[in-house]
Amino acid sequence: MAWENQSFNSGFILLGIFNHSPTHIFLFSLVLGIFSVALVGNSAMVLLIYLDNQLHTPMYFLLSQLSLMDLMLISTTVPKMAFNYLSGRKFISLSSCGFQIFFYVSLLGAECFLLAAMAYDRYVAICQPLRYSVLMSQKICGLMSLASWILGSLDGIIEAAVTLSFSYCGAREIPHFFCDVPALLTLSCTNTLLFERMIFICCVIMLLFPVAVIIASYVRVILAVIHMGSGEGRRKAFATCSSHLTVVGLYYGAAMFIYMRPTSDRSPIQDKMVSAFYTILTPMLNPLIYSLRNKEVARAIMKVLGKGKCGK
Repeated sequence: MAWENQSFNSGFILLGIFNHSPTHIFLFSLVLGIFSVALVGNSAMVLLIYLDNQLHTPMYFLLSQLSLMDLMLISTTVPKMAFNYLSGRKFISLSSCGFQIFFYVSLLGAECFLLAAMAYDRYVAICQPLRYSVLMSQKICGLMSLASWILGSLDGIIEAAVTLSFSYCGAREIPHFFCDVPALLTLSCTNTLLFERMIFICCVIMLLFPVAVIIASYVRVILAVIHMGSGEGRRKAFATCSSHLTVVGLYYGAAMFIYMRPTSDRSPIQDKMVSAFYTILTPMLNPLIYSLRNKEVARAIMKVLGKGKCGK
């Protein structure tokens, strides 16, 4: 490892995404509002699924894991960005940068595999309903969720360790609002081509393999739904699946745009905008998409609100 020019007392300068112009002050306030909605929405989703016995099913357990990941993901980047903006300090230590890379990459990878598990759950529920309790038992569901966390964490450990092993020189200014691996690599004094290729291979595995599972699952689901005799069953299946497909499209589209392009084709402004979309906006949209398009979640919300009124 090339640590001769750096230590854990050194660090980087996060250039951020906002300045102090009136327009950017408004945008910063908007980001804080989105962060608050995402924080409340995902926390409420996790709590709601935990409290309502009728939501203790594999589908909603996986949804609670997605909300937990979104909650952690948005908390990894926005608080530090807000602190730096309000305090005027743009510094981040090497150790803090490493932890940010680890949590950010781990959560992104874990969500990839979790979304694939959710697609498989919908396939089994619609195409194999009589075997659902066997193919999606509590144990299997728990193992799928655990595997998502473990695989994501392994990717996070590798990328954080290798990224921090490079030497960094010059102004050490990261053109981003958090320690993003592609942005950091542009500051390295050493040749990172081999590592960039490794990241690309990891992205193929972490993104394309789950996407293949999702596509295969939903092709079978769509064919099964088309042949359903019940109109009500068809509408319910489409409502559930369309929510998941919307989340998948938002998440994978942005992630592929960021991580499956060579460094030479990257634009700092584009990377910041797209990263802000899927690290800030998507975690807010996910609970809204699932709660607005899902009658069982809406029923559970009304049940909790009804109890609150009765208590008063």
